[in-house]
Parts: sequence; structure tokens; C-alpha cells
Amino acid sequence: MKQRVLVVDDDHLVADTLQLVFKVNGYESEAVYSAADGLARARTFAPGLLLCDISMPEQNGLQLAEALHHEMPNCKLLMLTAYASNAIKVEQHISRTRRPLKLLTKPCRPELLLHEAQTLLQTA
Repeated sequence: MKQRVLVVDDDHLVADTLQLVFKVNGYESEAVYSAADGLARARTFAPGLLLCDISMPEQNGLQLAEALHHEMPNCKLLMLTAYASNAIKVEQHISRTRRPLKLLTKPCRPELLLHEAQTLLQTA
């Protein structure tokens, strides 16, 4: 069975590109464009990994991660950001939820993204 990855990014081109990177590398992947849609889709798609942008309108990626933490505690989290200042918010989130979370900066090489995703998916 293929590992499932849900990509959430308000930039449609980024989300669709990342979804394609995972698909061509043997993952079952889907893309949505808002945190609200991400939570709704996660409930039916049941991803093993959520790949999510932090800075999005309305609800940000960390709010989505927190909601997902309560509903799907086994889903791994890989966050993306173009803003280094978001690292502080990520650290605060990790200390509050005590849940492992990896942060990558955009743009990132597909090889690094796939490596980090596979590493997270292999952890218990």
C-alpha cells in the first residue's frame, strides 16, 4: 500500500507541483489550497503525512496541524515556510503539543523534501 501525503498550500502552483513530486515518486498524494479544506480532506483521505505551508489566509498551517493532532495523532507533520520568522512559531507549537514536526524553507529541493518525508513516515 502506498504512503499517503496531503499537500496544503494556498499557492495553487506550489501545492500542485508538490503533489506531483510525491505522485511521481510512488506516493498517493492529493493537494488542497486552504487549512479548512486540508482538515476536511484529511478526514476522508487519512494521510500518513501532512505537508503544509505555514502562512495562509484565514487559518494558518500551525492551526491546521493542531486540529489534525487531535483528530489524527499518528499523522506526521512536515511544514513549509518562506519566512524564517515562522521558526519561532513552530518551536512554540512543538513545545505545546509535544509532537514531532519538521520545518523546511521554501523553495526546497525535491530530493530533500522526499528524504524528510520518508524519514518522518518511517518513525513510529
